[in-house]
Amino acid sequence: MGSKAAMLVIVVENAPPRLRGRLAVWLIEARAGVYVGAYSRRTRERIWEEVQGAIGEGNAVLAWSAPTDAGFTIETCGANRRIPVDLDGFTLMSFLPPAEVKGAKNR
Repeated sequence: MGSKAAMLVIVVENAPPRLRGRLAVWLIEARAGVYVGAYSRRTRERIWEEVQGAIGEGNAVLAWSAPTDAGFTIETCGANRRIPVDLDGFTLMSFLPPAEVKGAKNR
């Protein structure tokens, strides 16, 4: 039984050129730092591992189609004020105080 492809979007800020080049191999760069594609769960997870390992001082967000109430799921990595928070099965975005942003690596 094969894994069904799902739409995914990755947005990076302050990403190293090498990571941006790798993402452009797998996904279409619709705008600067915005990558779009459709892959299986396994491939999406592999791409996200690459992003997490190479993001450096930058940050990234991954959103993909999922069978949730909202129809998608979100993950982030790197220092960013916006972090996804689960509220009774629905994902909302929360803002960290500026002093906590440097410590927020992976969520």
